[in-house]
Amino acid sequence: MPRNAKMHRTTEETDVSVNIKLDGVGNSLIQTGIGFFDHLLTILSKHSDLDLQVAAKGDLQVDQHHTVEDVGIVLGQVLDQALGSRHGILRFGYAYCPLDESLARSVIDISGRSFFHFQSCQTLAHVGGFDGCLLPEFLRAIAFNAKLTVHVDLLRGQNQHHIQEAIIKSFGCALKMAVAVNKKGHRIPSSKGTLV
Repeated sequence: MPRNAKMHRTTEETDVSVNIKLDGVGNSLIQTGIGFFDHLLTILSKHSDLDLQVAAKGDLQVDQHHTVEDVGIVLGQVLDQALGSRHGILRFGYAYCPLDESLARSVIDISGRSFFHFQSCQTLAHVGGFDGCLLPEFLRAIAFNAKLTVHVDLLRGQNQHHIQEAIIKSFGCALKMAVAVNKKGHRIPSSKGTLV
């Protein structure tokens, strides 16, 4: 079965559409109105091999929070739909990704239990107009809406562009591993017999 999903969510603050294909090649079409966030979503698609389309309009005259968080919510929900019963997935994924002086680690368990931990050796700041403190909020929204356990750690870094790219690259690479199909057969990778 194709592992695809799409969703359109409208609130009084945002209008968000997301379309994903888990078994993609990293193609993306991203339009959120926030340039560096678009860049991070493109990187996420590229390093996770998800084909990803995101169109979002939000109340950017207020700030970026609603748009960024709501994209994470909808992306988490379509990821949950595309995973379906979780039959045959590897379930666990992890990655260390450097970018010059920066090093980030992400660990993902497609567990059916929502949990998010973020720890950083640096405060995340603005890059290209994007409020970096929203990056953990985006990842938290994905984790809770896709029912993932996620641990993300920035181990070192100085340049904010490098830091935030390293974080999203590590998350994308870990996600790619976790959603991959186990070549040994279509089983549920849990002693409980379910991941949903």
